[in-house]
Amino acid sequence: MKSRKKKHILRNAGICAALVLALAAVAVGASFGIKGYRMYRDAISQFSLEERVDAVRSRDHFTKYEDLPEFYVNAVISAEDRRFWKHGGIDPAAICRALWVDLKSMSFEEGGSTITQQVAKNMLFTQEKKLERKAAECFAAIALEARCSKQEILELYVNTAYFGSNHYGIYDAAMGYFHKSPGELTEYEAAMLAGLPNAPSVYSPDTNRELAKKRTVQVLNSMVENRVLTKEEALQIRDFSDRLPGTDD
Repeated sequence: MKSRKKKHILRNAGICAALVLALAAVAVGASFGIKGYRMYRDAISQFSLEERVDAVRSRDHFTKYEDLPEFYVNAVISAEDRRFWKHGGIDPAAICRALWVDLKSMSFEEGGSTITQQVAKNMLFTQEKKLERKAAECFAAIALEARCSKQEILELYVNTAYFGSNHYGIYDAAMGYFHKSPGELTEYEAAMLAGLPNAPSVYSPDTNRELAKKRTVQVLNSMVENRVLTKEEALQIRDFSDRLPGTDD
């Protein structure tokens, strides 16, 4: 009888502890949400979202969606945001997965950011990893999705992303690494550029060609997983065009 009573007490204590943790998580989330909303409002009070979008579109060599190779578009979405065409700016499943990874590692290893959130970060905020900035990204991403089409958001992403070696935007990256316009890229080159914004200082072929090649293979594999390439097609692209700038083989 005492054993059952003890188990009952322990079970209730466990339930109470879980409830306290859940309430604490909600309170912390609400706090960062409020801070994030204020950060978003501060950012657009300086320059509106529309003004920031227009500023990006007015840049030299702004590359429009219709001038991007279809292969490159598929590579970017497969590598960065597989549910891009379906979500409304934020992806709850990706955020939960990232939070779980971050909690286990006690770091910001995973961001869980959609392409829309990355556009918001590039246009409105710093690259500093803070929870309130992540919340601000979410508010900005939802606003972007309400104002821009998916094609326009992808345009903004590839034209504001950093590709390493002081190359900002897909046009500068294509010209800087391959001396080509984006529309002239081979499939292998397009896959490589699609993988660079994830960690440009690490994956830039100017920094480490072997890591650049490994990242390109990861992008091709993600395209296979996303069912826009077959395994055979991915192998052909890797084997036929396994070259990076500065190589003679």
